[in-house]
Amino acid sequence: MNMSAFVLSHEVLIRLGAFFGVLAIMTLWELIAPRRTLTAPKMLRWMNNLGITFLNSFLLRIIFPAAAAGMATFAQKHGWGIFNYFRLPHSMVVVVSVIIMDFAIYLQHVMFHAVPVFWRMHRMHHADPDIDVTTGVRFHPFEIILSMLIKFAVIAALGTPVLAVVVFEVTLNATSLFNHGNVRILRSVDSVLRWFMVTPDMHRVHHSMEGYETNSNFGFNLPWWDRWLGTYRAQPRMGHEGMAIGLRDFQDTKRCITLPGMLAIPFIGKVTAYAITSRTWRNQKMAINLMRSRFVISDRESAALRFQEPYQGKSFSFNDDKSLP
Repeated sequence: MNMSAFVLSHEVLIRLGAFFGVLAIMTLWELIAPRRTLTAPKMLRWMNNLGITFLNSFLLRIIFPAAAAGMATFAQKHGWGIFNYFRLPHSMVVVVSVIIMDFAIYLQHVMFHAVPVFWRMHRMHHADPDIDVTTGVRFHPFEIILSMLIKFAVIAALGTPVLAVVVFEVTLNATSLFNHGNVRILRSVDSVLRWFMVTPDMHRVHHSMEGYETNSNFGFNLPWWDRWLGTYRAQPRMGHEGMAIGLRDFQDTKRCITLPGMLAIPFIGKVTAYAITSRTWRNQKMAINLMRSRFVISDRESAALRFQEPYQGKSFSFNDDKSLP
């Protein structure tokens, strides 16, 4: 039995083992060295965040019984995808496939913030009033189903090997649990780690209530896409202890952390907050260079450049990426 056949036959055990193993490690870490004080009832949040995870797993097994690994097997059998047209070393194909799929997840995440109907679904993830390891698996069933369809399309287009699919999915689940963790990491260690993987401090910025921070740090595993495409933000303006987590339009605890309320979020209210089109994609560094004389360094923990005078009623801040990791 080759590696791909072994992985495919033991896929469920591999995924479950990795999930519960990382969940246990992160839970213990959060108890020993928490980064922030949680605000919502922890037991209620955990029951419902994990409850929707099991609901999503159940739905995926019914709708897509073969899952992504099955799609990879089907694509390989029928010769679909770029990698099935070229004779390349299998190990290289696996590595390249995992990297490309990670980039696809980054683009998908940006799309979920950019397209109003997709943002409606994704709001459930951001409406969590706290961020900890369970936030990493808190996604609406509609979003999970759409994500699987996108994954199928990428696998079919690439001809991704089964081994690469399983490695990617296990890694994605593990890093999602890790980078949502409410854990404290030494700043010196974090500054090195975030060059190679998305750290909890890096991803926590993405869960800020401030829209220009929410629309930053979209990566789940590899941090390079945010750095290269201009969506990277080193630290929150208010610091990790002072920043507000969640969405301003969803402050009702019953709606945000109970299963019925969470499932209803896509159907509630207008999509107005955090439109990604309001993000200043191209002019951040230009603004810093042109208006540096109007900036001061404030908040050592966030170590960000900040306007001395609010702009249109908001206090915008930009990272000085030259001096920060």
